[in-house]
Amino acid sequence: MTDEVRWSPATADEEIEPDLRAAFAREIGGAPDGVWAAPGRINLIGEHTDYNGGWCLPFALAHRTYCAVRTRPDGRLRAVSRQAPGQAWEGEVDQIRTGSPGGWVAYVAGVVAILAQRAGGPVGADILVDGRVPVGAGLSSSAALSCSGALALAELVPGLAAVDRAELAQVCVRAENDYAGAATGGMDQTVSLRAVDGHALLVDCDDFSLTPVPWTLPGHEVLVIDTRAHHSLADGQYAARRSTCERACRSLGVASLRELHGADVDEVLGRLEGDGEAQRRVRHVLSENTRVLDLVAALGQEDAEEVGRLMVASHVSLRDDYEVSCRELDLAVEAARQAGAAGARMTGGGFGGSALALVRRGDVEDVAAAVHEAFLAEGLQAPHLLQATPSAPAHRLS
Repeated sequence: MTDEVRWSPATADEEIEPDLRAAFAREIGGAPDGVWAAPGRINLIGEHTDYNGGWCLPFALAHRTYCAVRTRPDGRLRAVSRQAPGQAWEGEVDQIRTGSPGGWVAYVAGVVAILAQRAGGPVGADILVDGRVPVGAGLSSSAALSCSGALALAELVPGLAAVDRAELAQVCVRAENDYAGAATGGMDQTVSLRAVDGHALLVDCDDFSLTPVPWTLPGHEVLVIDTRAHHSLADGQYAARRSTCERACRSLGVASLRELHGADVDEVLGRLEGDGEAQRRVRHVLSENTRVLDLVAALGQEDAEEVGRLMVASHVSLRDDYEVSCRELDLAVEAARQAGAAGARMTGGGFGGSALALVRRGDVEDVAAAVHEAFLAEGLQAPHLLQATPSAPAHRLS
């Protein structure tokens, strides 16, 4: 363990691009057709609402996954990661199947396979990935990976010229669901491809319409606490929550829980009597949707105290009703609040990953140090911390 606070700063695009081009020449040979970047994200509020047709409020991070890409005419894919050089893969695109290839390559291969079908002809590529979004932190490193490659191919392959970013996001969802086996709902891919710099995005997951929401709290920053408790969407827990919500919808006679927004929550829960698990999950989703809309209103009023209160209420609901928190996330939230944060909550799918704290700009270092010390006092590995600023969507560097 270390006594020093560990920060994970973002890397500037202009530092990455020449280095990645040089690495492409060494590891693959020749020059790429271009370099692309796609961001990770945090979600201010609105957790586990996306696959229930509700609302969420994410924004893109300055931390991104980069890929250097060169198309090839033979219908083969070669994928190499600078973070996992021993796990490179090469094969025929038309032979890509669920789970084959596996691991990180599945997120890239799934995108290529789906876009090849969409293009109506052979699509092949050499892809070198450099992931700068912390992995396992609940910051959507997987979506950043799939979205960077998807945008590159959409811009390089003539048969994909008509594919817009909304469709690309759905391609990436399919890749994660059907090829990587991760039951994601669409929020991550949407914000990675369609974010607005300096804004959060109010995402209506019923139709994936977007409303940019300006960040109106310049005196506060969002401190991200990567607890180092590994987070994975493919371990079954996320899928189990989603399955319970689907069971509740069948019992309630609705297509999605979104249809129940504004309904009397106690009456809805009464209709699920005898299924305590479904009651808890539904109570979280319905109350979380309301909190999302209330937080948007609080940002409009520049009310940091109310934003913080809603973040705490969200965490309590995720901990108690959705049961996706863990020791490390709860500790991060409590330590940040005791150190003066206006509010804090877990973010992402849960079972590990990261927490967020809304902190006055001048208090960031003190809150970070307090959280760090709290983890060491509990015998846990030191968390990594980063400062989150609403940033730009996926884009081409060169």
